[in-house]
Amino acid sequence: MKELLYIETSPRAARSASTEVARAFLDEAARLHPGCRVTTLNPWTMALPELSQDMLDAKYAGIAGVPLTAAQQAAWDEVRRTAAPFHTADHIVLAVPLWNFGIPYKLKHLIDVVSHKDVLFRFDENGLSGMLQTPRATVVCARGLDYPLGKDGSAHALDFQLPYIETWLRFIGVREVRAVVVEKTLMGPEVDAEARAAARRRAVELAEGL
Repeated sequence: MKELLYIETSPRAARSASTEVARAFLDEAARLHPGCRVTTLNPWTMALPELSQDMLDAKYAGIAGVPLTAAQQAAWDEVRRTAAPFHTADHIVLAVPLWNFGIPYKLKHLIDVVSHKDVLFRFDENGLSGMLQTPRATVVCARGLDYPLGKDGSAHALDFQLPYIETWLRFIGVREVRAVVVEKTLMGPEVDAEARAAARRRAVELAEGL
């Protein structure tokens, strides 16, 4: 049975381009893999723990090998509970709108809660390594305008959305990151509809290689 982790990060619900395209991927995945299970994380609706003093003290106590206090252990247990779905996922799907050249702050909150040593990554004298064994992730990025690649194939200088998510996913152990980008959603209804349709088709194609 396929285990999919879906992270939905737009508060626009049904109007969201990133959500619409990601759900096209999920629908096709469900059609191709009957019985696949989807766990959804929505940082807008989940009770994400704050990065409190106890949580940060627990983090550094773990790095130093110092026993945790009861309050620190309780805070760290919240971190591990929040991160648990990442460890069981065969595939991670993210729906991410572009906000001010980057990602929504609620997604950054989720990333900051779960991205800790011995939770999603390790480090020692040999360097850093991700703890996940996830073969692939699919990232759906939505943008109001277009951000073309540079002449050398690099991301546009204003794009801190997809490069950041790709880097983070690889850092925590995802081996391959594939992207679907839907752009020009603010350029009028016709352009928006065409962009969404093309992105949905691409998402369906990627679901076939799940």
